[in-house]
Amino acid sequence: MSGFEIERKFLVNGSAYKQEAFHHSRIKQGYICSSHGRTVRVRLRDCQAFLTIKGPSDEKGMSRYEFEKEISCEEAEQLFRLCEPGIIDKTRYLVKSGQHTFEVDEFYGDNEGLVIAEVELKAEDEPFTKPDFIGKEVTGDRRYYNSHLRNNPYCRWASQSEDPS
Repeated sequence: MSGFEIERKFLVNGSAYKQEAFHHSRIKQGYICSSHGRTVRVRLRDCQAFLTIKGPSDEKGMSRYEFEKEISCEEAEQLFRLCEPGIIDKTRYLVKSGQHTFEVDEFYGDNEGLVIAEVELKAEDEPFTKPDFIGKEVTGDRRYYNSHLRNNPYCRWASQSEDPS
């Protein structure tokens, strides 16, 4: 798959998303390269693995080029050896809302306590129905990019006076 992805990102209130989810999976991901808004990521999701290349986001932080290719789990494990320090570990919950599916990521490890929801859109101005658990919008706030959380995890934010609320 390749093309532009358009997504909006939100903080999540409470844990109702877990009961509303129609599916969930554990994700481990690392970054072979992450600089200047460009990333090369390896992801292991349950029994599947992917290599993803993303370009820099637009000025609103909503759109960016994405190329993704499925690889074998063995290849993913080998590529993890090339990754920069800091692995992202999370569970992704899929929640249907209107015509869209929200991906809700509950983070572990140094990012424990952070829960973020994303919705992919076909156009930047496409309307969508927000589930009740959706909180503050953080689209374009680079602190919430997984590649940034790898370097500057959520557990350090309080000590840096970067309150996420």
